[in-house]
Amino acid sequence: SKVIELPNIGPVLFEKSQRAKHISISVKAPSKVRVAIPRRISFKDAVSFAATKQSWILKTLDKVKNRHDNQKKNPIGDIDAAKDYLLNRLNKLAIKNGFTYNKATIRNQKTRWGSCSQNNNISLNIQLINLPVDLIDYVILHELVHTEVKNHSDRFWKTLDRYVENSKKQNIRLRLYCL
Repeated sequence: SKVIELPNIGPVLFEKSQRAKHISISVKAPSKVRVAIPRRISFKDAVSFAATKQSWILKTLDKVKNRHDNQKKNPIGDIDAAKDYLLNRLNKLAIKNGFTYNKATIRNQKTRWGSCSQNNNISLNIQLINLPVDLIDYVILHELVHTEVKNHSDRFWKTLDRYVENSKKQNIRLRLYCL
C-alpha cells in the first residue's frame, strides 16, 4: 500500500486487494480516501483512474464532512424516546393506511434512512429523529409501501403517491439531508 498526495484532494491511500475485481474508491469521515486496487492493475493506472474521479471524490468528501459535522451538531439526546417515537409513528401510519409488517427495528445506519426485507421486516434509522416530521413520515410510508411492492418500479412510486403527495419530490428533498 502507498499513500499518494493527489492535487486538490490530499493524501489518498492506495492498497492492493486480493478481493477487489475492479478499482474502487471509498471515502470515510472526516477526510479519508482509499483506493482498492486489484492485483492485476498497477499503482500508476490506479492513480490515473483516481485522478479522473476527482470531482466525485471532492463531492463525496464534502458530503461525508457535512454528515460528520451534522452528527456532531445533532447528537441524539434520549435514544429510548427517539426509538419509541419512531416505532409508534410506524405503527400509527401502518394502521391508518392498512399496511402490515413483521418486525420493526431502529438502528444507527450509515447509508440508509430505512429498509424493508423480503419478510416485511422494517428497519428505520435512528437519525430520522433529526428530520422534519413530514420527511420522517415519508421514509416510514416508503418502507411500508415496500411491504407490497419490493422494488422502485413505476408501480411502487404510483402506490407511494397514494399516501405521500408528490413522493418523488419528497425523495429529492430527503437527499438534501446528510446521513
